[in-house]
Amino acid sequence: MCKTARTIVTAAPYSGLTPDVARNSLCSIGLRPDARLLALSSYEYPVYQAWMEEAAPVVAKFYRPERWTDAQILEEHAFALELAGHEIPVVAPLATEGRTLHAFGGFRFAVYPRRGGRPPELEDPKVLEWIGRFLGRIHAIGAAGAFRERPALDIESHGNEPRAWLLASGLIPADVLEAWKSATALALDAVRHCYGRAGGVKPIRLHGDCHSGNILWTEEGEMRGPHFVDLDDSRTGPAVQDLWMLLSGDRAEMTRQLADMLAGYEDFREFDPRELALVEALRTLRLIHYSAWIARRWEDPAFPAAFPWFGTQRYWQDRILELREQIAAMQEEPLAA
Repeated sequence: MCKTARTIVTAAPYSGLTPDVARNSLCSIGLRPDARLLALSSYEYPVYQAWMEEAAPVVAKFYRPERWTDAQILEEHAFALELAGHEIPVVAPLATEGRTLHAFGGFRFAVYPRRGGRPPELEDPKVLEWIGRFLGRIHAIGAAGAFRERPALDIESHGNEPRAWLLASGLIPADVLEAWKSATALALDAVRHCYGRAGGVKPIRLHGDCHSGNILWTEEGEMRGPHFVDLDDSRTGPAVQDLWMLLSGDRAEMTRQLADMLAGYEDFREFDPRELALVEALRTLRLIHYSAWIARRWEDPAFPAAFPWFGTQRYWQDRILELREQIAAMQEEPLAA
């Protein structure tokens, strides 16, 4: 099914990425896909599962132009391979002739082995402890080295900069602009207070986006347990960033969930309890950053289709309420380890 036709990237980031181009991209690195190609759920990048003529299916991810530099992508790949080399179940990119990042027709892409699974049952204490053990191992390795190219998760990158970008964008309706501006300013003041309360927390290399959708659980023999996927947001930051997104419910429920995770985590790495002062601060930064993430991609036709409610007055009113709730949450005592 390999063809020689190539394509040129046009203004819309993926308008030229047809199924034929995706298959030919795989052919360009020596793979032999058949006619079957399945688009997988992903907002940031086109991701396809491709069946091979005489081999196991693979997953191909096509990178958004200007999202990351080649050096940043390769550093993410190296981190995933480092973790996999320590027998941590991270789905790492496949290397072809020593390369994990490839280019074809103006698109950069990487190829991964296909891994099946389901979301983990986070209400099960044993599952949380199991996930905690692997996070402890990931962080032990993450703390042993440093990123040179990947960015940091901090107040500037996830708070100040996206807020300034949104204020300059003209996307916030005029009748809610001042309320949003005030709410974000107060929220970021509270975030800074939380960072001050946490003190000198040591940043490490992280997964960066460790929510339940990026953990696949399987019951298959030696592969049983969690598998961590999508290190695209790996960066330097506090260890608690990879824990807090797995917590949910009221304070008592989150305290129990945290205790279950740390029971496994601390088998491999000591957790600094001062970082718990950052849980609600990190949640707040994610909320601000998320609005800017959608806004920056609004000219991509996939985003208005996926987020039709974005940019409405109701959307920004909900964000203002959300931020006010976060301001109150950041004034409470941190969770206890």
